[in-house]
Amino acid sequence: MMDLMEINRRIKQRPPFQMVERVLEFIPNEFAEGIKNVSVNEPYFMGHFPDIPVMPGVLIIESCAQLCSLVIEEKTLEELLYVLLKVHDFKFLKPIIPGDTLHLFVQKTREAGTLVTFDGVVQVDGEVRAKGSMTFTAIPKNSVYKTISEKA
Repeated sequence: MMDLMEINRRIKQRPPFQMVERVLEFIPNEFAEGIKNVSVNEPYFMGHFPDIPVMPGVLIIESCAQLCSLVIEEKTLEELLYVLLKVHDFKFLKPIIPGDTLHLFVQKTREAGTLVTFDGVVQVDGEVRAKGSMTFTAIPKNSVYKTISEKA
């Protein structure tokens, strides 16, 4: 189990973009179960949608991706950054709204070189609300801004 402080030591995201608040189960390089509490105070609800607030699908995927990064993080080298490369067949079965507590489950299904694939399931009160797969790739950290500044 990991609390917020342990999570903050392991992932790079911070509020308002940090989407994992607690980890209930964790098997390094294999599996994790985490929690995201959805609050009406989150900034995206002002525009998505003002009269009927619904959590955007991309942020549901991001919640799973951040939990995946905890699973990957154990073996990440200092010079590498794992980034989301591809989202496969994510389905949103029922809207997620303020007051919901997301139970996020991610399971590594494949690893080949710098590619890692996970299946993700999002539940609220035991009911599946979203599910799909995500593939990550490792890139050198120093290439992210180097390529941007070289183009200028």
